[in-house]
Amino acid sequence: MGAAPPPEALEALERRFGTVAHDLLSDRRGSRAWKITTPRAPLVLKANAPEHDGARNKAAEMEQEDRHLLVLAEAAAIRPSYRIDAGAWGGGRWLAVEWVDGAPLWRALAPTREDTGNTTAHRALLLRLAQTWAARLAPMHAAGWAHADVQPTNTLVDPDGAGHVIDYALACGPDTARLPYRGALTHTTAPEIADAILSTADNVHVQTNPPADIWGLGASLFWCWTGHRPGIYEDDTPRPDKLRTLAQGKLHGLQDVQPWPFPALEELIAACLTPDPDQRPTAAEVTAWSP
Repeated sequence: MGAAPPPEALEALERRFGTVAHDLLSDRRGSRAWKITTPRAPLVLKANAPEHDGARNKAAEMEQEDRHLLVLAEAAAIRPSYRIDAGAWGGGRWLAVEWVDGAPLWRALAPTREDTGNTTAHRALLLRLAQTWAARLAPMHAAGWAHADVQPTNTLVDPDGAGHVIDYALACGPDTARLPYRGALTHTTAPEIADAILSTADNVHVQTNPPADIWGLGASLFWCWTGHRPGIYEDDTPRPDKLRTLAQGKLHGLQDVQPWPFPALEELIAACLTPDPDQRPTAAEVTAWSP
């Protein structure tokens, strides 16, 4: 069964949707998520877990994500319906959003990592995923925002092969009232962001821009298609050294680790991983990418 959701959240959702049921989806790094089944539609409920090690700032991040969703909806960067409700509970903050029917990127691309993955259907899936994923980012970028945590865990692939973006807690926009951004998942951190993190104190905000999202998209495709993270380092390498490797552009050669040749995807990934952020394609250009 796992931990129960905050009663305050369940009470608020039941007032709107009727009797609800819940299943724990994840419980890690100071936060939890549940699938909430209602008479109308499934939802996702997230809340901080204050008793966890590493729970620092999770309640503040939850509140920050709620603010981001309201601003992004106002800017037409996301669907207004995506945010359902939010509030305080005895241990911190909770947030409810729409359920996205999709598989995590790593699992969705598992068949493409096989030696036998070079099929027409898999090639179409990889390109459609990249294009639709970028299409989700394009309105954010047009509004002056970066998602700032583009990585496999935050990308779901629906049954039609389209990519969907979730988790806006770390997004960076024009506002300055926020927790300092110090990067997200190391393996998908753009080189310019890695360099900025290494060259500033831990309490200094590092502003992330749309080109860093594009690097994260390319790195995630690289990782989930080949089975290898782009950066050349070991699992137990300290994070600062991993960031230094990325800042210096020390990456695996795609052709050295790819499961099978796919020039159209290779060209796209290489463009996204261009060291100079100004030379990377925009999200709109990735959306329109064609072999």
